[in-house]
Amino acid sequence: MKIFKIKKSKIRNIDFENLDFGSVFSDHMFSCSYVDGKWNNGMIEPYKPILIDPSARSLHYGQACFEGMKAYKDKNGKTWLFRPLENYKRISKSCERLAMPVPNKEIFIEGIRKLVELDKDWVKPGLGNSLYIRPFIFADQPSINANEANQYKFMIICTPAKLYYSGKVKVKIEKSYSRAAKGGVGYAKAAGNYAAQFYPTMLARDRGFQQIIWTDSSSHEYIEEAGTMNLFFRIDDTLITPPTSDSILDGITRKSLIEIAKNSGIKVKIRPLSVKEIVNAHSSGNLKEIFGCGTAVVVLPIAGFGHEDNYYEMKEIKNSWSATLKKKLNEIQYNISKDPFNWRVEV
Repeated sequence: MKIFKIKKSKIRNIDFENLDFGSVFSDHMFSCSYVDGKWNNGMIEPYKPILIDPSARSLHYGQACFEGMKAYKDKNGKTWLFRPLENYKRISKSCERLAMPVPNKEIFIEGIRKLVELDKDWVKPGLGNSLYIRPFIFADQPSINANEANQYKFMIICTPAKLYYSGKVKVKIEKSYSRAAKGGVGYAKAAGNYAAQFYPTMLARDRGFQQIIWTDSSSHEYIEEAGTMNLFFRIDDTLITPPTSDSILDGITRKSLIEIAKNSGIKVKIRPLSVKEIVNAHSSGNLKEIFGCGTAVVVLPIAGFGHEDNYYEMKEIKNSWSATLKKKLNEIQYNISKDPFNWRVEV
């Protein structure tokens, strides 16, 4: 792997206390190409715009997918990744579903490690601070022939991050639009999945909500996920989350929270959950918490949800499970506590 270092870092010009998520990028980027049936070794070079042909197939037919992960810095200055192999497994599934070649595991892991090591000063210590890592793959073959491409680009860029959301978040249960259908690409981190949800989310924001809870596309009766988050519901003394499927993303934060919850003695059920059950549980007082989770948001409590013409406010509770689970997850990620699951990987 070739490495070309930047002559002068731009880090001194960055206000790390006032970051707009995903708008500031670290000094370097990684890229490699798929040509003639194989990936090359790639290189790291200063972050800059790239050239792309107007007929590149990703621009016309959407052959593009990505991952989201983070690097964390502990109080001793060591930098850590969190479950990077899970991100590799998931991007492999995304590539397969979109008829794209899967990068070699060594290229994926070493590209991330070397890039983060080179830009380690961009990883700030302290809870809430991280370096968000965005690996992505797209078809750059110059041709508008409507079939799978034979030329691709794999890249990794990094952006320093703080909290994705601040304040209370309200969500609307969607009954008209769908994020994904059975047999589709909902389980993949395909770029088009996110474009398709922008318009319904914009409509929800106009009504005072920050995000949408998506329901199944056939009946709109069962909960799936919310925006960029998987969902958990605390009903009485049980934590419930919908099962992953071909229309629900297999979130790495989600599966980590499930393990932490079970290890903490919390009863966890992975089963279908209907909108009717959620509304009835709220009405009876049995619905104690709703929270979303994901790499960017970590764990995000839901302040209330809208369904049809009604709004259901969630009561604030002390010693919430969402706060407890977030604390335990963060302590593993930031090397504050022991890691009984062997999830941390030192850079």
